[in-house]
Amino acid sequence: MSGPRLKSKMLVQAGLRQCMVLGLMATVVRSGDDDAGTVYLKINRLGPGFTILALARELDGNLKWRSRTGEEPVPEADADAILENERRIDPDIWVLEIEDREGRNPLEDAMFF
Repeated sequence: MSGPRLKSKMLVQAGLRQCMVLGLMATVVRSGDDDAGTVYLKINRLGPGFTILALARELDGNLKWRSRTGEEPVPEADADAILENERRIDPDIWVLEIEDREGRNPLEDAMFF
C-alpha cells in the first residue's frame, strides 16, 4: 500500500512548479476540492489537439496517469466535453492546462507521487 496521500491543492501547486522548472506554460483552469478533488491534465499540443490525463489510484494504492482521450490528441471541444462530463459526475475536480508541443506529461515521473 502507498504512503500518506498528498492533498489535491498541493499536488496541483507542485505540478505548476514542475512545469515552471521545465519551461512549460501551465494554468489552473478549474479549482476543485482542496483535499480530495481528482486532478486532470489538459495537455495542449499547440496545433495537433489536446490530451486529457486523469490521476487515479491503482488497486495497489499507487498513483498513475490514465489517458481519457485515447492515443491521439483530440480537438479542444472534445477535450472540454470530457472534462465537463467528469465535472458533472464530480464537481470537485481540478484541471491543470499545460502547453507542450510534444504532448509530454511533465508530472509523470515527479518525485511528489
